[in-house]
Amino acid sequence: MRFGPFEIMILLAIFFLLFGAERLPKLARAAGQSKGEFQKGLSEVTGDPSTANTVSDLEAGGKTKSVEVAQKAEAAGIDPTGKTTEEVEEEIATAEE
Repeated sequence: MRFGPFEIMILLAIFFLLFGAERLPKLARAAGQSKGEFQKGLSEVTGDPSTANTVSDLEAGGKTKSVEVAQKAEAAGIDPTGKTTEEVEEEIATAEE
């Protein structure tokens, strides 16, 4: 079944009645932004991987900075629970002095 011009006009009229004339541009803008974010994410996933990130990840042993700092804190006898990475680093530095 194909939509002709009359059916499309009826659908547009229903949209205007349901959503109002001022909300339709907002909905269209939100749909466009969502499509743009999806395309950006898709290009990140399907694009060539960054060798700089890969090398740094391999050198870190697959650990993030926060995991590495937490392990150092536990080795130094410091509880990292509920603290930011910077706060834990400061405590490690003061404990080492």
